[in-house]
Amino acid sequence: MADVARVAGVSPMTVSRAFKADSSVSEATREAILKAADELGYVFDSTASSLRSQRTDFVAVTIPSINNANFADTVRGLSDGLKARGLQILLGTTDYDMAEEERLIEQLLRRRPEAIVVTGGKHTARARRMLENAGIPVIETWDLPETPIGHVVGFSNAEAVKGMVDHFVAQGLTRIAFIGGDTSRDTRGADRRAGFIAAMQAHGLDAGRLIAVGAPPISMREGAEAMGRLLETLPDTQAVICVSDLSAFGALTECQRRGVDVPGRISLAGFGDYEIAEISVPPLTTINPFPREIGARVAQLILDVIDGRQTGPATIAIAPELQLRPSSR
Repeated sequence: MADVARVAGVSPMTVSRAFKADSSVSEATREAILKAADELGYVFDSTASSLRSQRTDFVAVTIPSINNANFADTVRGLSDGLKARGLQILLGTTDYDMAEEERLIEQLLRRRPEAIVVTGGKHTARARRMLENAGIPVIETWDLPETPIGHVVGFSNAEAVKGMVDHFVAQGLTRIAFIGGDTSRDTRGADRRAGFIAAMQAHGLDAGRLIAVGAPPISMREGAEAMGRLLETLPDTQAVICVSDLSAFGALTECQRRGVDVPGRISLAGFGDYEIAEISVPPLTTINPFPREIGARVAQLILDVIDGRQTGPATIAIAPELQLRPSSR
C-alpha cells in the first residue's frame, strides 16, 4: 500500500479509502490510485479492514456437487443477486455427505461470513447446533424442512414427485416404477422416492417397483443399468420416474438399445429440467425446480436481512413445474 501511495502521490490512508470506495476520495484521485496499483500488480488486503469493520463481505455456500447444472444455476442466481452489493461467494462442496457438510460448516463459520446458505434441510446434530448458534443469517435451500433453522428458500421434493405420479395415473398408467433415491446421502432424492411411495399408496397402487442404483449423484450409466434391470424383472411396467434427468436419459438410451418404444411401450420422466432433457430424442418429461430463481430469491433475502427489511425467519416456497414432453403419455 505504501508503494502504491508513493507512485500515486497520496498517503497510504487515501489508498485504503480509495479501495473501499470512500466518498471522501475524489474520482480523479481514485483513478490515479487504481492505475498505480495496476502497474504495480497490487491487490488490496481486506483482512485488517475486516477486523476493524467486523464485515467480511462474503457469503458462505455449501452445495452437494459442482458439476450438477441445477446447483450451478442456483449459485449463479445467488452470485448475480449479491455482486451489485459487493458481496462474494465462498463455496464448499459436500459430495452428498452430511459429515463433510458438518466439517465445511465449521470451516466456513470460522471465517465469519455475512450469511451462510446450505443445501437441504437435513444435517448432523452438530452441524445444526453450529448453524443455530452462528449469529448470522442461515438459509436452507432446495427443501422445505419441518423444523427450519432460520430462513428457507425451497420446495418439497416429495410433493413435486407426487404431482408426477398423479399425472401418470390420470393418463391410465398404474404400474409405475421409480429409479434412484435409495440412499441416505442424497436426502432430496430420498424425499422424491418417499413422495413416489406416498402417492402410489394414496392411489391404492403397488409402490414396490423401486430400483436402487449407486451412490449419488446417479449417472447416466447407472440410469441405463437400472432401466435394464427393471425391464428384465418387471417387464409389464408402464411408466418410470427417475430421480434426475441424467438417470432418465440413461434409462431412455437403454430403452432404445433394447428396442423399447418410448412412450408407446413405456412412459419416462426425470427431474431437474436439465438441458439434456429438452434435446434428447424424444425430449424428456421432467420437473423444473427453478434453480436459478432459488439463488436469486436467496440473494434478495440476504440483502433484506442485512438492510433490516426482513427481521424474522422467512420461508419462501418455490413451486416446481411439471414439463410434459414426448417421452410420456
